[in-house]
Amino acid sequence: MKRLLLLFAIVAMAMPAMAQERDEIPQIQVMGRAEREVMPDEFYLSIIINEKDSKGKISVEKQQNDMIDALKRLNIDTEKQLKLSNLASEFFKKKNSIAVAKYQLKLTSTQQLTAVQQALDKLGISNVSIQKVSVSNIKALTDELRCEAMKNAKQTATELAEAIGQQVGPCFYIWDSNNDLRPRLYNNAAFSRSNFMAKGMVYESEDAAVVEEQEVVEFKSIKLEYTVQAKFVLK
Repeated sequence: MKRLLLLFAIVAMAMPAMAQERDEIPQIQVMGRAEREVMPDEFYLSIIINEKDSKGKISVEKQQNDMIDALKRLNIDTEKQLKLSNLASEFFKKKNSIAVAKYQLKLTSTQQLTAVQQALDKLGISNVSIQKVSVSNIKALTDELRCEAMKNAKQTATELAEAIGQQVGPCFYIWDSNNDLRPRLYNNAAFSRSNFMAKGMVYESEDAAVVEEQEVVEFKSIKLEYTVQAKFVLK
């Protein structure tokens, strides 16, 4: 036990000296940045079936079945792509209450999005909104951007060193602050189906702009960014 305490004491005494020696090494600190714009290929719809929409004439259960049948006709795998978010079933509703079923539907193209919108419109399901859009290969893109950002950091350090007639040595410090990198998602929850039913919409952040009338909904690219900090020995 005494030997262990002595070892800890020696290490603690040596750390300030090691830090001071490191700080005296000629060094250069730079930031590396990489970015890329990608088109979304995942679209998440919020669908709310409310008995109130049909003034109680069509049950939620009937509307659910009709919706699922319509989606299957569009070659959508409802078991994988359709998720029940919440259900206030007509079998459990209290007197004078309204039955409501909430779904999340994942689509993989703007063509599917447009086709689903049209199919739901024919069924009288009006409470539909775009929750978010994303990209499916975000992990692979993150890995690529991480490496690209680090290469850019070294390139910047090399150029700065050469400007003063010096060279860049080994890298001895890297700070990766992007542990939870996510795309800047478009949040379109505020836009109901009626906003994009008949015209193509270009969505960006919280804003939407109507463009020329067309059948397919269009989205702008998603911007991904990655940043690292690095320190190199300066020779």
